[in-house]
Amino acid sequence: MKITKVEPLLLDRFLYVRISTDAGITGIGESGTWGQLEASAASITKYGEYLIGKDPFPIEHHWNVMLRANHFTGGAITGAVSAIDIALWDIKGKAFGVPVYELLGGQMRHKARLYGHVKGRTIDKLVEEAVRLKEAGFTALGHLNPLLDESEDEPWYRSHAGRIEEAIDNVRRLREAVDARPPPSTVPPDPTVPPVTAAPVPQ
Repeated sequence: MKITKVEPLLLDRFLYVRISTDAGITGIGESGTWGQLEASAASITKYGEYLIGKDPFPIEHHWNVMLRANHFTGGAITGAVSAIDIALWDIKGKAFGVPVYELLGGQMRHKARLYGHVKGRTIDKLVEEAVRLKEAGFTALGHLNPLLDESEDEPWYRSHAGRIEEAIDNVRRLREAVDARPPPSTVPPDPTVPPVTAAPVPQ
């Protein structure tokens, strides 16, 4: 089997690579280089020149060649190498007819908890989105920004202390909106550590 094509795919805010082979098997991988997708896509194209015509199976060899071929790396380059690495594992799994996890030591878990991305420019929008995600079945939320930065065309006027206080209140509103409570501790007490007690205050 030989690699015939390496294509960067810029789709919305995401960058993928599609690697095709002469056996009709294709692999897909993602570059997570946020903010540098075009640069990472250019790196994928450059690495494609090396990969075309080669066997897709020696993945560790290809990884070392790509990452060690130059003195300088960075997010865009390592993101490209990561995307290609994932795509090559995808090809190998499909060629052997097994999920990739079977090639990497076997299944680790039977389910994984997902969290929803909460986005919005105002606290009211964040609360609305958090409630919507909870109603959709999510039990965890993330990628929300309680600091609510001003838009680029507005002057910067709030102090850091004021912003932190506002962020704390925003988090409180979000937790109340979805009826979130701190989870109970699952870490058992260490019997070798004595309990902490408050020191007496001198009168």
